[in-house]
Amino acid sequence: MSNDIFSEVADTGYREELESINSEEFFKVLKSRRSVRVYKDEPVKEEDMQKILDAAVLAPNSSNLQPWEFYWVKNATKKAELVKACLSQPAAATAPELIVCIARTDTWRENAKTMLEFLNKKEGVPAAAKSYYEKLVPLAYSQGPLGVFGLIKRLAIFITGFKKVTPREPVSKSQMITWATKSTALGCENIMLAARALGYDSCPMEGADSKRIKNILHLGSGAHFVMVISIGKRDDKGVYGEQIRFDRSHFVKILE
Repeated sequence: MSNDIFSEVADTGYREELESINSEEFFKVLKSRRSVRVYKDEPVKEEDMQKILDAAVLAPNSSNLQPWEFYWVKNATKKAELVKACLSQPAAATAPELIVCIARTDTWRENAKTMLEFLNKKEGVPAAAKSYYEKLVPLAYSQGPLGVFGLIKRLAIFITGFKKVTPREPVSKSQMITWATKSTALGCENIMLAARALGYDSCPMEGADSKRIKNILHLGSGAHFVMVISIGKRDDKGVYGEQIRFDRSHFVKILE
């Protein structure tokens, strides 16, 4: 199959107007986002929650296969169970709203089919783009029964990689979970930044009973817990201390 979709620039004729951005306001949102542990007893507007959820699915994601699900738990009984599954921590117990973020490793086939159907209805779509979803996506993400195809791919990639640049993952169930989680995490960040932009606060909670949460939501083996995000307006006691970040030089490396 041709690699044109990766190595060549295709002109589909599509143009999109670039919106101007107030960079100061963006960085204000970024810097004022804190992990809030205690919320005021104030509701989050329905329309604002919808905007926050819209922001989640605008996140970039691998091959546009959108391997995520975001559950806004409004049901009072399920919400109480969810709070318990989040260890009854104040960030969950005092939150007006909770969103469960799930990575999916079992929806890529269906979503690839949907993408292909969409592309087939559009004019000017490069053949390589359609071929990507027809041929390369199944090759890249299928692991086969008991992961056998993944093992075959691992060996083939090992050999091919000696001669040319080759994508190495995913070739196992665990790597598929990592693949889906990376995209879902980008959606999680969109949720928290959107909440802050709308005047609310949030807290990402990874410390939770993932099995109980999956049971509450009736999720199967293809669903993988990423985090619960609480949404609300911060109480005066909601931020436990100043934000601590180590010196940037520990993490940012500039190669010249």
